[in-house]
Amino acid sequence: MILIGLGANMPSRVGTPIETLRAALQLMPEHGIQVKRVSPFYKTAPVPVSDQPDFINAVAEIKTHLDPAKVMQKLLEIEQAFGRQRTMKNDPRTLDLDLLDYAGQRLKTEFLELPHPRMVKRAFILHPLRDIAPTWKHPVSRETIRALIAKLPPQEIQKIL
Repeated sequence: MILIGLGANMPSRVGTPIETLRAALQLMPEHGIQVKRVSPFYKTAPVPVSDQPDFINAVAEIKTHLDPAKVMQKLLEIEQAFGRQRTMKNDPRTLDLDLLDYAGQRLKTEFLELPHPRMVKRAFILHPLRDIAPTWKHPVSRETIRALIAKLPPQEIQKIL
């Protein structure tokens, strides 16, 4: 199973954050990435807490013949197509695409770490991930999605359809 996280909290050239996420998903096949399933969208507060607008987040299961590094390269190209500019860490963004898990592979390079190192601490990833992959287990710890969610601090997260 190959999983990506999607997020946005600023409008892009195509419209609102939700419209941007939908448009990015539609663009993925042109980059060799087939979208198999997408979670519902969630409205979440920025992490770390700030005065930024709330994010819209989702998780998608994809299928591709590309290796992890190439997938990440394609995700960055899609971000740029929607106006993403990386100026500083945790800044507002028109689109954020993260490779979360690539079929359980473990990888650590200068540009990519698998599984995504911070995913287990983020409700905005784990809740939508549970929606599309309720039996998923973390590739390193082997913890279930339910166990990982149980470790999260109480946090408001709102599902948007």
